[in-house]
Formats: sequence, structure tokens, C-alpha cells
Amino acid sequence: MGFNQKDLLGIREISAEDITTILDTAESFKEVSRRAIKKVPTLRGKTVINLFFEPSTRTRTSFEIAAKRLSADAVNISASTSSVTKGETLIDTARNLEAMGPDAIVIRHPSPGAPHQLARLIGASVINGGDGAHEHPTQALLDAFTIRGHKAGFAGLQVAIIGDIAHSRVARSNVHLLTKMGAHVRVAGPRTLIPPYYEQITGESEGSLTVCDSVDDALSSADVVMMLRIQRERMTAAFFPSLKEYSIQYGLTLRRLRLAAPDCIVLHPGPINRGVEISSEVVDSASSLILDQVTNGVAVRMAILFLLVEREGH
Repeated sequence: MGFNQKDLLGIREISAEDITTILDTAESFKEVSRRAIKKVPTLRGKTVINLFFEPSTRTRTSFEIAAKRLSADAVNISASTSSVTKGETLIDTARNLEAMGPDAIVIRHPSPGAPHQLARLIGASVINGGDGAHEHPTQALLDAFTIRGHKAGFAGLQVAIIGDIAHSRVARSNVHLLTKMGAHVRVAGPRTLIPPYYEQITGESEGSLTVCDSVDDALSSADVVMMLRIQRERMTAAFFPSLKEYSIQYGLTLRRLRLAAPDCIVLHPGPINRGVEISSEVVDSASSLILDQVTNGVAVRMAILFLLVEREGH
């Protein structure tokens, strides 16, 4: 397969070839979810631990389903039920889990870099399920898989990412992935929610990244529109006057969507705040692929578990 990574910590660390390998592998696993019996014996006897220090519905559930469809044993641990509540450090938690012999650990943590620290400490494969406002690589991969299913390719694709850029690990991972694959990304939102020098995060890449002055500029002739949730749980200051004001200035409506290309597709990582960053009419429109993203998330995470756990010598 040509995929020799021990861990999946971020999109920045992997190549365009690795991304293609994951997406191609996910294509083969997508068919499993359509079967009457949705299971293959690929990872029988393997153990996957979901270690989540932040709330999650889609990511944790889809990793659990992905592991079970590969016939692996899935164990879910949340911070509220772990020894972290008794004062145990992440390092000691990691070493105790390692002593139980898992094959892969999926970790979501509020601190950027926590999955990287875990990966240095243990021999099991570590998958970043989201670390603070840093990265969310599996979300970017399932977004890319969804895009690839509806567009001819990534090269030259015009992608608009709109909303809370500053706090969005989804935006960061998608920017890295899409520009590596040759897409042209335009981001927009309140200036208070776009970090200074954001254009420079990609470095050298086939595609490009532009910060737009307005949502309308970002949407103009876009092939893909990705709307982001306002992450109030990460905000420590008032970044905009009110949710109503935000909706008026930056929310995606059917009227605004007409600025994009006629065959534009709309994505959202969820959970959706209807009537804030995106209107119900857009969510329920033919352009929306939000539920497709959820479906594709299982196939992509099956592919990631397979490639990491079954890699040669593991």
C-alpha cells in the first residue's frame, strides 16, 4: 500500500501520496457498510482504545463502528470515567494503557500536541481524534473523501472555508490537505476569528491559501463550501457582537450560496447550529453533503485503522 506511518497525528506530517493511499483504501471499505452483514475479519484479535478527554458524538462513535466492522475489539474511555479525575497524568494513563497491549489508541484532548506526546511514549499506533485548536486529521480526510466522490479531482478546485477559523482544528487540517492536493482555498469570517499571517501556515504546496475580506468574495464561484461551527466553548473573549449579528454577516443562506458555482457542494463538520452559521434551507438542500460526510467517516476511519494496525511488522 505504500503507507508506513506508525501514527496519524496530523495532515501536516503526511504526504499527498499518503493521503491518496488512505482515500483509495477507504473506497474499498465503503462497500462493507452496504452489506447485509457489515463486518470483515481484517483486524480480528486487535484492540482499539478510544480515549476521549472532550465530548464527541460523531468521531468517537464512527471510530467504534469502524473498529467493530473490522472485527477489532473497541474500548471507550472518557475523561469523566478515567483515573484522570483522580489526578493521574496523561503520561501515566498512557503507560497503563500500553501495559494492557492495545494495538491503536484514538485520542481527543483539549491540549494541542497531546497525541504527539502519547505517540512518543507508547508502541501502539496513535490516532489524533482532535487536539485543541491544532488539528483533526481524520475529519479532513473524510471531507476529502466526500469531495473526491463528487468532483473530478482536487487540482484547481476552489474551496471556501467560512467561520471560526481561529479555533478550528478542522479548518487547519483541511487547509493542509487541500493545498497539498492542489486546491485553492479561500477562508473568511470575522477578522477577530482569523489569526494573523494565516496564509503562511501551508508553506510550499501545490495549491494556495487566501484570506478574503468578505464571505461573498470567498464564495464567488466556489466548487466546495465548508462552513464551520462557532466554538463558544473555546472562546475567552467577545469576538463578535451576537449570534444574530454573526448569522446576518457570515451565515450561509440560499441567497449567498448562489454566488458559488452551480454544482457547488456544501460541507459542515458538525454539530450544526441551524440558523447561525448555516440556514436550515441550505442544510436540507440538494447541495448539502453533511450526512454523506458522516457516512464516509466510517469508511475513512476503517481505512486508517487498517493501514496503521496492519502495517508491516506491527
